[in-house]
Amino acid sequence: MSQARIVPRVRKRSRPVEASVPRREGVMFEDVRLYLVERKMGSSRRSFLTQLARSKGFIVDNILSDVVTHVVSEDCQASSLWTWLKECALKNLPNMHVLDISWFTDSMREGRPVAVETRHLIQDTLPTEGSTPTPVATVSQYACQRRTTTENKNQIFTVRNCYLTSLWTQLNFCMGKHADVGTVFLNKTHYFYVLQEILQHGRSSEVEKILSDERYQTLKLFTSVFGVGPKTAEKWYRRGLRSFSDILAEPSIHLNRMQQSGFLHYGDISRAVTKVEARALGNIIDEAVHAITPDAMLTLTGGFRRYKTYLNISDQFLHLFLLQYFIFSLYQGILLYSEYQASTFDMHKLPTYRFEAMDHFAKCFLILRLERSQVEGGLNSGEGDSRDWRAVRVDLVSPPMDRYAFALLGWTGSRFERDLRRFARMERRMLLDNHALYDKAKKEFLAAMTEKDIFTHLGLEYIEPWQRNA
Repeated sequence: MSQARIVPRVRKRSRPVEASVPRREGVMFEDVRLYLVERKMGSSRRSFLTQLARSKGFIVDNILSDVVTHVVSEDCQASSLWTWLKECALKNLPNMHVLDISWFTDSMREGRPVAVETRHLIQDTLPTEGSTPTPVATVSQYACQRRTTTENKNQIFTVRNCYLTSLWTQLNFCMGKHADVGTVFLNKTHYFYVLQEILQHGRSSEVEKILSDERYQTLKLFTSVFGVGPKTAEKWYRRGLRSFSDILAEPSIHLNRMQQSGFLHYGDISRAVTKVEARALGNIIDEAVHAITPDAMLTLTGGFRRYKTYLNISDQFLHLFLLQYFIFSLYQGILLYSEYQASTFDMHKLPTYRFEAMDHFAKCFLILRLERSQVEGGLNSGEGDSRDWRAVRVDLVSPPMDRYAFALLGWTGSRFERDLRRFARMERRMLLDNHALYDKAKKEFLAAMTEKDIFTHLGLEYIEPWQRNA
């Protein structure tokens, strides 16, 4: 007779029920009372975060009431969160901080309640009771659907808050009231609070914090050198280097030719290039180009094509000719540095699904000597500089003629062109770069001889270069 197996029944231990009133021992921050919203967070994670916060001296209430000062949520849908909060009928809701989980994690990291910044806030996007929505022109999330000239009616928001420039500069009126903020940027929570802070105090604490950050300032300084990219700058920063003198005095650092020229001519090439200086350089290059190829086409791109008066170090000239022959045609007196990169363009390797910072056309990076006598009105010289010449960076790019429109669009630059690529990918299921436009639905490349052809393929109204200063 077979023997029956008896499996003992194990009784599950019930979880202890959390008390409605939090434990008071070890409280360090009496003025801060947290409530963690379980929606989207889940009970297990909420319980863990509650215990974590209490272990660090925070008061965490299990019930949402008017004594709560900070409401923390992981719900990314602001409208649904605020609908729920208003259904709770709290009298003190207008005085509570309704915060993203990022404020909580920052506070846990610091071991104290950190200051509430605009990036932590979850905006109330719901209309107030009895209000009548007013139809307003909102700002498109895509820079390629906004016309942005060099005229800026809202300079208060862009002098020290430069990362907001692409939003403010396309407005044809001055943002001077909080009502303007709410109507134009209603769907942009982060920008909404930054703008409110600037209107109230004339500055943004978040932007000031970024600008005063040592790492940010050091990396910005290092990458301003010709030939120094983000990876090299980060490597130098991690080694404890904080200035140019630190780098140049460090015996273990071996600069390449481009970096050596970058440091040698830093004062010149880090200074803005005027439009008259760019035209003078264009005349020099144009003369040298047509001496080799009379039918060559030379186009000034970058910021000057967008009608800027000044431009920083990396404006480009886009043209069609054999670069390697051109370099030798420049008389040695004006050629201070050159690096030629042969074309690696291969249509058979397209489309590419990976973004690359540089295209595959033949290109040459130059530093040229520009004489004062060649520039109408004189050079844009540095303070105390009595020289009759200055060094100027010039990038030369040579695309095939059937790729010219794509290269011209890409090298005209600004946030506009980057958003155009994003619009193509997200809204049209197409891939756009400096080489081609590929329709993933039709599985074919779309031909374009002009920039207008590219806009037409994307179903966008053509925007002139001078309106692309995003």
